[in-house]
Amino acid sequence: MLFAAIVAVESGGNCNAIGDNGGAVGAAQIWEVVVKDCNQISKKHYTLNDRYSIQKSMEMFVIYTDHYGKRFGCTPEVRAKIWNGGPGGVYSPKTAKYWQKVKSKLK
Repeated sequence: MLFAAIVAVESGGNCNAIGDNGGAVGAAQIWEVVVKDCNQISKKHYTLNDRYSIQKSMEMFVIYTDHYGKRFGCTPEVRAKIWNGGPGGVYSPKTAKYWQKVKSKLK
């Protein structure tokens, strides 16, 4: 449910979405740096084109948020804030607004 809410906020479910001047792509609006992190964390080999796959995007979401969220408890709020603000997103005031948007889609 959380990933679906994030996709709704990020792209409205459009797997071909391109945002942030081409930096973030796919339904989950994944940046190149996230793909690189996921490859290092998991020892898998995701490609930049995998960002257009909803299944691969969900895998990367879990890998990324599991890894960076484990010290905070990996709650839905923590995961959403990390997805939006990167590894330190839990501390960023900007991610609080993002979390409210995601939370509204969970209802």
